[in-house]
Amino acid sequence: MAIIKPKELRTMDEKSISNKLKELKTELISLNAQVAMGTAPENPGKIGEIKRTIARILTIQNQMGDESKV
Repeated sequence: MAIIKPKELRTMDEKSISNKLKELKTELISLNAQVAMGTAPENPGKIGEIKRTIARILTIQNQMGDESKV
């Protein structure tokens, strides 16, 4: 999964952003399960990357919600 830049997120519609968020959360759960079982993930840095991308998506969603209220 590539890093999604905020500029790309702002051009996407809400439904596709929500779908991307679900995909990332599912991927994060599977990576965390690998770590919990004791197996080393292919790329340990990917966990942090996914967490940051999820935070970016949630931030953009909150900003979109604030703009619609104004």
